[in-house]
Amino acid sequence: MEIQENIKSEVKKDLLELENKITAFKTGVISEDKFKQFRLTRGVYGQRQVGVQMIRIKIPYGKLTVNQLLKISDVSDEFSTGNLHLTTRQDIQIHYVKLDDTPLIWAKLEEEEITLREACGNTVRNVTASAIAGIDPSEPFDVTPYAHSLAQYFLRNPITQDMARKVKVAFSSSENDSAFTYFHDIGFIPKVKIENGNEIKGFKVVIGGGLGAQPFMAKVVYDFLEEDLIIPFSEAVLRVFDRHGERTKRFKARLKFLVHENGLEKFLALVEKEKAALKYQKFPIETKGFVQGKFPSGIFPPAQGENLTSHFETWVKTNVFEQKQKGYFGVFIRVLLGNISTKDARKLAAIVKKLAGDDIRITVNQGFLLKFVLKENLPALYSELKNIGLAEAGFDSTHDITACPGSDTCNLAVTNSTSLTQALETVLKNEYPDLIYETNIKIKISGCMNACGQHIAANIGIHGSSLKNGINIAPASQIVLGGGIDPDGQPHFADKVIKIP
Repeated sequence: MEIQENIKSEVKKDLLELENKITAFKTGVISEDKFKQFRLTRGVYGQRQVGVQMIRIKIPYGKLTVNQLLKISDVSDEFSTGNLHLTTRQDIQIHYVKLDDTPLIWAKLEEEEITLREACGNTVRNVTASAIAGIDPSEPFDVTPYAHSLAQYFLRNPITQDMARKVKVAFSSSENDSAFTYFHDIGFIPKVKIENGNEIKGFKVVIGGGLGAQPFMAKVVYDFLEEDLIIPFSEAVLRVFDRHGERTKRFKARLKFLVHENGLEKFLALVEKEKAALKYQKFPIETKGFVQGKFPSGIFPPAQGENLTSHFETWVKTNVFEQKQKGYFGVFIRVLLGNISTKDARKLAAIVKKLAGDDIRITVNQGFLLKFVLKENLPALYSELKNIGLAEAGFDSTHDITACPGSDTCNLAVTNSTSLTQALETVLKNEYPDLIYETNIKIKISGCMNACGQHIAANIGIHGSSLKNGINIAPASQIVLGGGIDPDGQPHFADKVIKIP
C-alpha cells in the first residue's frame, strides 16, 4: 500500500502497523484475541455478518467540514455500501468492509485529517460535545476548543492505550446538559466567575457516570475547576483508572465501578497522588483563532416553483433557532436511524457550501446541525433539504427516535432496533401528529442492554432482551420509563416496567 507523503509520521506508523498486524493474524503469528484488541483501537470492529467489518470513524465533538463529509462519502462508495451511519457518540460508521481494505481506508481518510485511531477499544473514545457549542445563546463560552484540546491530548497518549475498559468524555455547552455529562466517565459543564473584576473561565466537573446494564449517575467533583486544570485532572483520573481498574471481570471494569466501590473521597485521594507525577500541572488551552468555518454570503431564493406550505412553518418552529450571533440561525436536520446515503451526503455538502458555515455538527441524537444560516436563506435551505428528503420537521421531538443499528449488523444485539423505530415513527406521524412539537418526551431504543441507543436516558426507553420458557428462548423488548432531564435540570435514569415478546 502506498502511503502519501503528506500524512504525518505517526499516522504512517499507524497504517504500516495495521497492515503488518493483519498479515500476522492471517498467517497465524498472533492470536485472534490479541488481534481483536489491536484492531479495535484502530476503529475496526467485528460485525454480525462473517467476513466483514464495521469501521468507526472518529469525529471529535461531531465537527465535520464539507471536504471531510465528501471524503467519507468517497470511502464508503469505494469500500462499503454507500451508507453513512451517524452514532449517538457523534461518530460515523460504515459497514460491510473487508479487513484487508482497512489500512487503505484509513490512509484515504487521513488526507482530510480524519482518524480511526481509538474510535473503539479500551481507550478514550470519541470526545463528545453539545452540537450547539459556539452558537448556543445560553452558553457562558464556547466549549469546542476545550473538547478539541482534550481529544488531541489523549490521542495516542501512552497511558490510554491499554486501559481496563473504555472511557467516555463529554462537554456540555451550558447547564442544560445537552451532551448528557451525567452518564459519562468524565463530564464538563462551563462556568464563569468574577474575581477582582476579572472573568475566570472554568468547568463544573463530574466523574463516574455510565449506562449499560448497571447505570451510574456521575458524581460532582468540582463545582468550579479552572480551565487550565481540566486536562491535568483528566490525566490523573485516567492514571488511577489504568493502575487500579478491574482487568479480570470485564463487566465490572468501567470507571464507574472503581469510583463506586472505592467511594468518591478515596478515589479522589488516589487522583491527588497521581497529580505529583504529571508532566503538566497546568495546561492552558488556546481558544483564540478557533475558526467556526466560512460564513455564507448572498441571498438565495427557494427553488423555482416552490410553494412554501405550512410544513415550512412547522419546520422552522421545530428545527431552527437563532444563534447567539444575531442574524444567524442554527438548523437541525433529522436523519432517520442516523442513516444517510452518500448520494444525499454529497448533496448536503453542496447545500452547506452554498447556504451555511463550513462547520457541520453531528448531533448526539443522530442528526446534523448546520450553522450560520441567514434568516433570508431559510426558505431556500428548506427547499433544497426537502429535495433530498432531509426537511422532516420535529427534530429532537417525540417523533425523532434515537436507535442503535441493533441486530442488522451488531454481534451483541438481541432485537432489531431499526424496524421497531421505523414502525413507531410511522405510528407517531399518522396517529399522534401533534407530538412533533413535544420535546419533553424522548424515545430511545437499543438492541441490547448495553445502551448504545441510550435507552436508559429516555423518557420512554426500549432495549432488546429475551424470554425463556423451558429450553425455548425468544427475543423480547424491555420497556423502561422516566429517564432524561427534568424541567428543574435534574437528570434521571429510566426504570424497568415490563418485558414484551
